[in-house]
Amino acid sequence: MNQTLNQRILLASRPQGLPQLENFRFAEEPIPVPGSGELLLEILYLSLDPYMRGRMDDAKSYARPVGIGEVMEGGTVARVLASRHGGFAVGDIVLSHAGWQRYALSNGENLRKLDPSLVPPSTALGVLGMPGFTAWAGLREIGRPQPGETVVVAAASGAVGSVVGQIARIRGARAVGIAGGPDKCAFVHDELGFDAVVDHRAPDFAARLADACPQGIDVYFENVGGKVWDAVFPLLNDFARVPVCGLISQYNALPQAEPGPDRLALMMRDVLKKSLLIRGFIQREFAGLRPEFLREAENWIANGQLRYREDIVDGLEQAPAAFIDLLQGRNFGKLVIRVAD
Repeated sequence: MNQTLNQRILLASRPQGLPQLENFRFAEEPIPVPGSGELLLEILYLSLDPYMRGRMDDAKSYARPVGIGEVMEGGTVARVLASRHGGFAVGDIVLSHAGWQRYALSNGENLRKLDPSLVPPSTALGVLGMPGFTAWAGLREIGRPQPGETVVVAAASGAVGSVVGQIARIRGARAVGIAGGPDKCAFVHDELGFDAVVDHRAPDFAARLADACPQGIDVYFENVGGKVWDAVFPLLNDFARVPVCGLISQYNALPQAEPGPDRLALMMRDVLKKSLLIRGFIQREFAGLRPEFLREAENWIANGQLRYREDIVDGLEQAPAAFIDLLQGRNFGKLVIRVAD
């Protein structure tokens, strides 16, 4: 790439169902020059996360959608290339939110300095970043697992689910993961140390999940929805807690509802009968707890209690295809684009 130009990936059109490559557009423009109080950032790593699919739709949500022709949004780790800001020096490594591009200007707000000598800086986008904090906060503030209880988490090999199950075990609970395929299931059980794992692709998935939870389910950390939710719901114990973090199986659904029976009344009957707590959340609601999360998570990583896996793809130009694969469960671990060395 011509180093006088900034490569950016823009939203070209709004997808109908699963995003396609034509929904993205590559653009180049001169690298911006920082003004007074500004920094020029060179993006090193770009985080790809399921929530970005919602930003591609022009629909009311908890955050503004990406506009047509705007840079796709996303968390980033960056190096300060030039600084006219007193709080940052050239060479500083920072956590930022610069989106899908190689270079970006910043006024210094919402940047956090990172120490790459302690842990790889990419972890600030995964186990020590938004996904890890989402798992920690949702489990602590909503799930509240008690020693001996059963905690089930879907997408258990992913950036959020893998942390949920490991923290559940640290808290003394029994962790049951749900993942797709033998390789992911083996990773969840053998490397992450979950007590049990169930393959949602198995034809008898619901029966296997019931066998893995003989005492029922006390906490279900929802990342997926769909058939996984259908198998989990009958197993929820009285007073079970359900933090709803995501519904990735439905992100690519077209706006109209699929035809079928309306089961809402039956579900709500059991919500009442079992005194269930079902609570959606966005991790920023608990932003004040982030320093505590970092202290605990860094300590757990240091002593081997919290493990992580990254799926690193090289090249900004690979981001659209990698993102489409993510939405179909083809990644293995926290998906990160390595933009520069």
